[in-house]
Amino acid sequence: MKAAIFKEQGHIAVEEVAKPKPTNPDELVMRVVRACVCGSDLWWYRGISPRTANTSVGHEAIGIVDQVGTNVHSVVPGDFIIVPFAFSCGTCPVCQAGFEATCPNGGFFDAGDPGLGAQAEYMRVPQADGTVVVVPGGLERAQTFSDEMLANLLTLSDVMATGYHAAATAEVKAGDTVAVVGDGAVGLCAIIAAQLRGAKRIIALSGHEDRQKMAVKFGATDIVASRGQEAVDEVKALTAGWGADAVLECVGSHESTATALSIARNGAIVGRVGVPHGEQVDAEETFFRNLGLRGGPASVRTWDRKILLDAVLDGSINPGQVFTAEYDLDHIAQAYDAMDQRRTIKSLIRVSDI
Repeated sequence: MKAAIFKEQGHIAVEEVAKPKPTNPDELVMRVVRACVCGSDLWWYRGISPRTANTSVGHEAIGIVDQVGTNVHSVVPGDFIIVPFAFSCGTCPVCQAGFEATCPNGGFFDAGDPGLGAQAEYMRVPQADGTVVVVPGGLERAQTFSDEMLANLLTLSDVMATGYHAAATAEVKAGDTVAVVGDGAVGLCAIIAAQLRGAKRIIALSGHEDRQKMAVKFGATDIVASRGQEAVDEVKALTAGWGADAVLECVGSHESTATALSIARNGAIVGRVGVPHGEQVDAEETFFRNLGLRGGPASVRTWDRKILLDAVLDGSINPGQVFTAEYDLDHIAQAYDAMDQRRTIKSLIRVSDI
């Protein structure tokens, strides 16, 4: 089968590798229908984070169950499923509390292990019963899905659920003024999430015109295009000097984290979902301002099953619009380059037809 393989900084190749098969009774193998490139992939693609050469890549995918191990009971071959970016046991206290992305018995798909890369024709899914999200209706219903619906469902493997995780951990509620730091796909999905949870005003911090337009389309009421202290001053001016009731931090850099904390009103919570890279949090500042800092790897399975899958299937939200370019697996290198050069917000990979 074909699979995307990381070779070195800035170099992704498509190679023929062995098709995976269940290596444990709790595993399944999925035929990938759609995959995509994540903003977090760019950290190692650019050489900012280390990665071993000649490893499989990708952690966002939807598709059809191909094979199941003998201990897999929640799905059968032919079922249509969403695979979150992390696999989890589903039974431990952490999973039961709704934080399955940090399951001590689980792990991450983009770890380079054979068969675990989502940017491939087939992928292996450990701990299937505690990991996958089943789309009701099976193959027959899946065959009726439009490309738009498939794109929407693909976001539920990561970015839409991650944006929602930011809003949920920040405890966004009806009537709130929310600020969203970051205009990548996660930040844009966080705007959808804030609106879904009833925010009255959503301030998007975005310096790119194409993303500003999409932010407004998704529900942003105000745009702040500046950065640093100027951005802080603008948000404060928009909120009568108080700051936002909740802040959704969707980047993970030192500057974005500092900005998020600075624009939160005293007593607010910052929901952080940007993978941390070099930021430092002033414990004294958060203490004396009663600031909360919550979040981390998103509870994809929890939020999909509780709210997001239904919201996508009934047309309440359309997060698949964050995919502004499409490629096939043979052109995965161009998909990465387009995101790296900001020619697209998020690259969708059409791997196969249903």
